[in-house]
Amino acid sequence: MKDVIYDEFQDKVDEVLIRHANLLDILSKMSDSAAKANRAVVKSITSCGCVQLNVAKNELPEDLSYEALKEFKSEHLQGKPCPVCREKIEEELGRLEFYIAAICNTMDISLYDVLLKEYKKISTLGRYSLY
Repeated sequence: MKDVIYDEFQDKVDEVLIRHANLLDILSKMSDSAAKANRAVVKSITSCGCVQLNVAKNELPEDLSYEALKEFKSEHLQGKPCPVCREKIEEELGRLEFYIAAICNTMDISLYDVLLKEYKKISTLGRYSLY
């Protein structure tokens, strides 16, 4: 069922994308959308304050194994986006997803297949996928 949603979304993007339908326009619009998504997250921290970011260097033991690395993960984000910030972040991420689907359409690539391949890769490699 989820593949149908991805396919329908991709078809709808193909249907409505008219003005910026060439690959260069799509790439530049995707970059712009990514910047706006980043900005929406930053504004939730710097302007609204609903989210706080407390970052410091993680001090890791020298003999730390790769498997134990996750135990030293820093919880640097505090709070949750307020409804206004959440709406803006979701809006910008949706627009970014739109242009990702547009690139897939232009290159004749299934968005669902892209997601599925990435899922299989991270499932197979697990923590060794190094993301």
